[in-house]
Amino acid sequence: MVPKFMVRRRPAVLVVPAAPTPRELKRLSVFDEQDCMRVQISNLHFYRRNESMDGKDPAQVIRDALAKALVPYYPFAGRLREQDGWKLVVDCTGEGVLFVEADADVGLEHFGDPLVPPFPCVEELIFDVPGSSAILNSPLLLFQVTSGSSSFLQH
Repeated sequence: MVPKFMVRRRPAVLVVPAAPTPRELKRLSVFDEQDCMRVQISNLHFYRRNESMDGKDPAQVIRDALAKALVPYYPFAGRLREQDGWKLVVDCTGEGVLFVEADADVGLEHFGDPLVPPFPCVEELIFDVPGSSAILNSPLLLFQVTSGSSSFLQH
């Protein structure tokens, strides 16, 4: 049984590319323009604590790596726009992707081993920043890094 737990999120911030990127429009394929493709997809990944990361803030490490990755993958820091009616383009603006840092008062060990879906707590771990669910003119990616702790469960 998965315990009840609480997730505390900090305000969402934009992570921008760590270096200047080209400003251009990238047309999407005809396949990408189909109405059924205009959806958002959520992914949930769990990582156990790695001792080599002791003393490092996981959210800061991921935020810094994301900023560096957005340089060669700069279209992800742009916005999806419509052009000439229904045609989609990525406007490579360099505006950035959304990033949310969170803490949960539960540890992975409380979800069982092996850790396999379905996860009854997915609503607590996947967060939609208000106003970010639009397909057009919104950040293309939203990252939430949630660090867990079992300290609250011991009280």
